[in-house]
Amino acid sequence: MNMQVPPPARGDGVGRRRPPRTPKGRQVDPVALEEVRGLLTDRSRRRDLLIEHLHLIQDRYGHLSAAHLAALAAEMRMAQAEVYEVATFYSHFDVVKEGETPPPAITVRVCDSLSCAMAGSEELLKKLPAILGKDVRVVHAPCMGACDRAPVVAVGHVQTFKANPDNVAASVKAKPHAHAWHDHKDLAAYQQEGGYKLLKDCLADERTRDELIKIVSDAGLRGMGGAGFPTGRKWSLVRAEPAPRLFAVNCDEGEPGTFKDRYYLERDPHRFIEGMLIAAWVVEARDTYLYIRDEYPELRLMLADEIVKAEKAGLSPHTRIQIRRGAGAYICGEESAMIESIEGKRGLPRHRPPYVAQVGLFGRPTLEQNVETLFWVRDIIEKGVEWATSQGRHERKGFRSFSVSGRVKNPGVKLAPAGITMRELIDEFCGGMQDGQVFKGYLPGGASGGILPASMADIPLDFGMLEKYGSFVGSHAVVVLSEQDDMKAVALNLMKFFEDESCGQCTPCRVGTEKAAKLMEQGPWNTGLLTELSTAMRDASICGLGQAASNPLMCVLKYFPDDLTKPLGKW
Repeated sequence: MNMQVPPPARGDGVGRRRPPRTPKGRQVDPVALEEVRGLLTDRSRRRDLLIEHLHLIQDRYGHLSAAHLAALAAEMRMAQAEVYEVATFYSHFDVVKEGETPPPAITVRVCDSLSCAMAGSEELLKKLPAILGKDVRVVHAPCMGACDRAPVVAVGHVQTFKANPDNVAASVKAKPHAHAWHDHKDLAAYQQEGGYKLLKDCLADERTRDELIKIVSDAGLRGMGGAGFPTGRKWSLVRAEPAPRLFAVNCDEGEPGTFKDRYYLERDPHRFIEGMLIAAWVVEARDTYLYIRDEYPELRLMLADEIVKAEKAGLSPHTRIQIRRGAGAYICGEESAMIESIEGKRGLPRHRPPYVAQVGLFGRPTLEQNVETLFWVRDIIEKGVEWATSQGRHERKGFRSFSVSGRVKNPGVKLAPAGITMRELIDEFCGGMQDGQVFKGYLPGGASGGILPASMADIPLDFGMLEKYGSFVGSHAVVVLSEQDDMKAVALNLMKFFEDESCGQCTPCRVGTEKAAKLMEQGPWNTGLLTELSTAMRDASICGLGQAASNPLMCVLKYFPDDLTKPLGKW
């Protein structure tokens, strides 16, 4: 007979665990908790606002202490691990572990992306620590969106253009806090020129959604963030999904060489805002989220001010606009990574399908669009298809905004006909090459778009024209190179950028970019091994970062064989 012995009663002292002498895990410091509550005040404690709340702490104290992170987790009723993994993902958050020394009060970020490196930022990185002293931290940083004014240095969040040791030291001494707004066109000036009439017609049902979709489709308006997806088709796809639908606007241009969104927003923000509100009306988006990169603080503050004016004027009854602040992560320019960041998470790209248009923000169908695309919506609809398609060269139609930097006399944003060639762009829009510089090659689409030689400068620059050469125009970020530039050094600079900016989610990108950078730096270049590594990255990476990271490398191997025999150069 099997007899089961009953467990001992709780009162007999057998089998009971002694209660711990102290609570498990990191305990919340009451002082830190009160400090966090003082910053949050009556703000919502929703999970998707985590990054916004981390910014409040970082801005106030200059870093994120372990005590403040624990307090924030308790206040938001989140696991401390969740808060910590988000805080450590973004480069603009300085997480200080218990017992570590907080960073100095002033941080100087020196852009070391390609255009700034060509203009001397590497020398600045070497010289500034000794000049500024131990009370200032000098760190390297990726592209800050001012490549036409390279090199760029940010003191805190305030940028110094055409930086040198003297003006950077002066900026540090001044301890700048205020952000000077560009002399932009405000709401009153924009309305005096007929602004928001089109939006008002839409809200009054004097225009139809199908009518607007047809106009932008016939005009050939495409996504100008890099992918070039037809805007009218995207609007239709999102509208076909069940409500409620949401809208995410990508103002996170971080591609080295790109600064066109900044250029347009600094000058005419309401042309963009009206386009954004029209797009929200077309897809009937209940909420609109505007995601702005942290490197553009003056734009974020200015847009917040102008959007409030538009709301008070009754121009956004159909959608609620919320501004979200990035925190220094290039990967968040990828649409699904941006959506993860808006939700208060690490910016890790999602596997697809499902696509963002089907399952996007908070699991709802989501329209995702770039700033420049929305900037042209009003003009295209008001002026018509013929106006939009009347421009263009070499059998291409429309116009394109090129961000041009590098060895040209007049860098900047150039509004040029679609299909213009590189040679035409340099000669007609940029004043030619700088004195003493001989045109050698160019990046047609930023860091991701590869490098082409001067002998291929007569190919039309437009979507679908460069892919067969291992290149693409992407966001139309053009960096012009000369005979003084070593193409191996150019490719290495770009690969290091991708290594730093890889989100780390997938092995081919995380390990591939690191391994490629090491092999390229050590030299001599092993063509077979680098080609095999590039193929693995391109075929197996989750998102476009890893898939395109080796484009510059492969272009150098293919188009610049003479540079392969030379020692690795420096700027």
